[in-house]
Amino acid sequence: MTAMRRDLEEIRDVTDGLWLWRTHHPGWRPGLSWQPVVTSTCVASRGEVALLDPLAPPDDACTLWDRFDARPPTYLVILKPDHVRDVDLFARRYGVPAFGPFLFWRDDVPEIDLMPIDPGSRLPGDLLALYDGRGRHETPLWLPDQQALVFADALTERDGVLRVWWTPWHAARVLPALQALLDLPFETVIISHGAPIHDRAAYKRALVLPPWAPEDPES
Repeated sequence: MTAMRRDLEEIRDVTDGLWLWRTHHPGWRPGLSWQPVVTSTCVASRGEVALLDPLAPPDDACTLWDRFDARPPTYLVILKPDHVRDVDLFARRYGVPAFGPFLFWRDDVPEIDLMPIDPGSRLPGDLLALYDGRGRHETPLWLPDQQALVFADALTERDGVLRVWWTPWHAARVLPALQALLDLPFETVIISHGAPIHDRAAYKRALVLPPWAPEDPES
């Protein structure tokens, strides 16, 4: 059996105190509706350093590990139940707490205890958990110092275009929730799946485009 890849694709600085890394997800396989390379985010805010949905790179990705070690995280955040990824590894390595949903898939439950967050929760560093209306227990984050939004799966990039990921209640719940986020002062949007960095204009366009749906919604 071929080993599942964890190759580090890139490290990218976004703005002061905000950077991301992109890694091949070891659980990806052909036929899934999401791309093999996924994004994790690091934000420094008001004395805190948070890793969001962190996926660990290979042990020999020294540039990235050295960057973590130079300014270690003070806590971790899981934005969505199926983004557990490597929260246990990072929590043990750096001895830090983690926040996240209060429900998980039964075959992907973190070993450490996560402090639950809901829309409206204020996290260390004044990060704000948001409501996306999708019914997937996702809590995107607003980063006030960087004027940025970070999403797990509510948005995706396809063929160079930012799109909202389809749900059956797109018009009734999702659009009102995502439109309400325009009240926040943000200029940058970071997503997990697809090209990671988008601007406010792309976000506004995504809200008027049809939602993106895979051929098989269960994939």
